[in-house]
Amino acid sequence: MASWVLSECGLKPLPQIWPRPRAGIINPSKPRFLYTNRTLTDLKRLPLDKFSSECFRERNWGLKVSAPYRVASLDGEEDNKVIGFNGVGEEEETEFDPGSPPPFKLSDIRAAIPKHCWVKDPWKSMSYVVRDVAVVFGLAAAGAYFSNWVVWPLYWAAQGTMFWALFVLGHDCGHGSFSNNNKLNSVVGHILHSSILVPYHGWRISHRTHHQNHGHVENDESWHPLPEKIYKSLDGITKMLRFTVPFPMLAYPIYLWSRSPGKSGSHFDPNSDLFVPSERKDVITSTLCWTAMAALLVGLSFVMGPSQLLKLYGVPYVGFVMWLDLVTYLHHHGHEDKLPWYRGKEWSYLRGGLTTIDRDYGWINNIHHDIGTHVIHHLFPQIPHYHLTEATEAAKPVFGKYYREPKKSGPLPFHLIGNLVRSMRKDHYVSDTGDVVYYQTDPQHSGSSSE
Repeated sequence: MASWVLSECGLKPLPQIWPRPRAGIINPSKPRFLYTNRTLTDLKRLPLDKFSSECFRERNWGLKVSAPYRVASLDGEEDNKVIGFNGVGEEEETEFDPGSPPPFKLSDIRAAIPKHCWVKDPWKSMSYVVRDVAVVFGLAAAGAYFSNWVVWPLYWAAQGTMFWALFVLGHDCGHGSFSNNNKLNSVVGHILHSSILVPYHGWRISHRTHHQNHGHVENDESWHPLPEKIYKSLDGITKMLRFTVPFPMLAYPIYLWSRSPGKSGSHFDPNSDLFVPSERKDVITSTLCWTAMAALLVGLSFVMGPSQLLKLYGVPYVGFVMWLDLVTYLHHHGHEDKLPWYRGKEWSYLRGGLTTIDRDYGWINNIHHDIGTHVIHHLFPQIPHYHLTEATEAAKPVFGKYYREPKKSGPLPFHLIGNLVRSMRKDHYVSDTGDVVYYQTDPQHSGSSSE
């Protein structure tokens, strides 16, 4: 400023040898002339005879510049970001629409995941199988040895959870994330799933259909929403069994035999519309393995007695079924915010996968092999379970608001019971029309579930 004034008066500009002042408000307790390091006394020593009497005539001293209300510091830090001009006319942030197309592609998520997360280590996978099988037999031995009504409830809870862990490992075999060897995947998958009365190939194929059509109202395979027309055609007993806890948590065996309302077929029937003709042999193989396990259980009931078999295997099997239905349901329902479902051109593999939800299960996370990291698993089911957590953390910056951070659990995930009950009371059906739809509530049924 001082240099400009002097140059306008016909004088040679002074050399700028002082440091540039930092942005901000100048401390009024320390006045400085024109923000230079020269005082009034210094300027008085200038040769005043060089000042022209015309210097200050007809001059417009208004500064023809506009400045922001606040200037970023020289270090590039912005303590208070101002939107708009001088903080006026700020644009309000639009509300996030979970049903809108995301601003990223599936390839962007894939690129964010470290390369080693895609590597399948069959030895590491087998180590989890050995661990889980050893725990299952150890618990069974302990239960049979102590065999009292103080131990049995603890045994049932623990063994039911371990049956669920075996299912998750067989589930990895079905996805091919267990190893790159299809024969190994098939052998291990049949052993694990048959042991808990699951037809491996029958389930594997239908579950593949679920992943390929996740988030689609009509084409999704499991726990998909009922269109309003089908919902209203159900009788009162069916509605009660489907939407009143704990009955939906016992649905898996029924689903294996007859699928969901509005769909037909069986996981045991090679001629079911679930399968194509080339898959008939696989389905027959799995059905035979399931039958062999059922026959083994019948034989064991004669050896140890039906009561002992019920306590050692029957009750834990029910616990496993409840785990499976709870986890699979809550990965697609029960979030605090409504989740979209799609039809027609609005559906895509990416948008459907983004409607899934991660859940935290506390101590159970490690036991059931981090299946709670469900978003990444749905988008990339080929990632081994032991890399899912790392892959999820790497993908979060890409997801942005499309990722719903799970509520932290205590040692045991009791908080999820509330999510389940609320969803069963509110998420009943979706509109028969529309390509982006949300669950609606039947007022006549909204109060039938117990709190």
